[in-house]
Amino acid sequence: MKTILNVIWLVLSGFWLFLGYLVAGALLCITIIGIPFGIAAFRIGVYALWPFGYTAVERRDAGAPSCIGNALWLILAGWWLAIGHIVTGIALCVTIIGIPLGIANFKLIPVSLLPMGREIVRTDQPFTATGTSQRTGW
Repeated sequence: MKTILNVIWLVLSGFWLFLGYLVAGALLCITIIGIPFGIAAFRIGVYALWPFGYTAVERRDAGAPSCIGNALWLILAGWWLAIGHIVTGIALCVTIIGIPLGIANFKLIPVSLLPMGREIVRTDQPFTATGTSQRTGW
């Protein structure tokens, strides 16, 4: 089922959102200071390209630098990408078939607004790379 949803997602919105993240990442990588933000945009872009079967979890070891990074990201690219998800999500929710895809778009909004300190993991993976349990928060 995840594969079918991902293919429909790719055709209806995933490819265009991926291109938006690529453009944002390329613009952010122009300066040396923006490279970490550009890498985050590329990482989220891949997640936006094929989202079903993956989820974003908060990294417990992310500290103050990720908080500062999120504040800068919000100003530089976060609002524009979140608006793209909102518009696409509303457009997809017009049809009954598009409702699950619209909901998936709305679930991508927090990641597009505050990506630093988050990690993309498979939904069937019990632990993140940091060793914390995804479901229990241990």
